[in-house]
Amino acid sequence: MVFQGVATALITPMKGYEVDYENFGRLIDWQIEQGINGLVICGTTGEGSTLSDEEHREVLKFALDRAAGRVPMIAGTGSNDTAYAIDLTKFACEIGYDAMLVVTPYYNKATQNGLIQTFTAIADVSTKPVILYNVPSRTGCNLLPATCAKLAEHPMIVAIKEASGNISQVAEIMALCGDKIDLYSGNDDQIVPLLSLGGKGVISVLSNVMPKETVAICQKFFEGDVAGSAKLQLELLDITNALFCEVNPIPVKAAMEAMGFCNGDIRLPLTRMEDANKEKLLNLMRKHGVIA
Repeated sequence: MVFQGVATALITPMKGYEVDYENFGRLIDWQIEQGINGLVICGTTGEGSTLSDEEHREVLKFALDRAAGRVPMIAGTGSNDTAYAIDLTKFACEIGYDAMLVVTPYYNKATQNGLIQTFTAIADVSTKPVILYNVPSRTGCNLLPATCAKLAEHPMIVAIKEASGNISQVAEIMALCGDKIDLYSGNDDQIVPLLSLGGKGVISVLSNVMPKETVAICQKFFEGDVAGSAKLQLELLDITNALFCEVNPIPVKAAMEAMGFCNGDIRLPLTRMEDANKEKLLNLMRKHGVIA
């Protein structure tokens, strides 16, 4: 198991088009101090798809050095260019990441056979566990249960971050894969349902803003307080929805700016949050005591 509980899909703070390493370091330290169970670097929320190759490697190395072994570290190494994903996976393994998060190729719209060959090629070069990432709303490509079952036979493919939003599909994955694959929720509004299907936790956007509370959702469930876990998830549903009212990571960057961890800059083609949506988000952050 790579981790149990909550791994934050961490933002990458920026100043203009430059990575803001000072705030990035502060954010990593704060997340670990708040009790997070792992960190994902250069995922979707970390704007990995708009980092140059040099930046991607620099950000991965900086985060790993800053975390200094305090929590499991997961590198976002997926791409729609399989050769690049292979090279990045090799790099992340070499510098000491604990696991890789590899998204289905976006834009290309691979067949299921193409997905099997792609993930196999990446896993073949990885010396660390690989977590598959299924998020068809962003990639236009759905990793089907039967495909997951075939990939779960690979010794380096150990988990899936499931963000299809389709609970029936998730149930079928778990029925076919059983203990051959660990399940992580990729949707903050579905943590408890996926835990109930045997999930080990969540790779979370919400935990950028509310790490302790997100960890508590999982912890309560694992301790047998399912009702308490569900209650907390529902109490946080309003702010969870607000963090996805525009394309991720637009809202979470606005939230982290309000918390003093970045200045809100985001790379095109994404833009800053619309004023009306931002005000609603900030009001919910005040309601939940995140900001004054």
